Amino acid sequence: MSVLRDAVSQLPNLVFTDILESEHSYRLLVDLPGAAAETTTVEIAGSKLHIEARRKKSVPPSFQYVTEDRSLFLDAELPLPSDVGTEGASATMDDGVLEVTLPKSDERVDTEIPITSREE
Repeated sequence: MSVLRDAVSQLPNLVFTDILESEHSYRLLVDLPGAAAETTTVEIAGSKLHIEARRKKSVPPSFQYVTEDRSLFLDAELPLPSDVGTEGASATMDDGVLEVTLPKSDERVDTEIPITSREE
């Protein structure tokens, strides 16, 4: 798991993450304020987890930006621990928090992980 932990520590300072591990899986939590399941993709390609997320941007007509520090886009490739498989991988999005569950296994194939919204 140290490769995933090291990679997460290299993400921009404004991207907050938690990594959890159980006997059977890893769970990655990523705060993506303003992003939704429809604007986020999660894929496993080879030994990498690819997360692409866009947040919705809306500015009331009577306002303009003075400063804008929140990124509109996250494009992250994270190396996976060698014991991560793809069968049974899942992802949910709830209030801008992406939760990716990665089962431990010896078998891994490239796959896109569908993201469900807990609001549905």
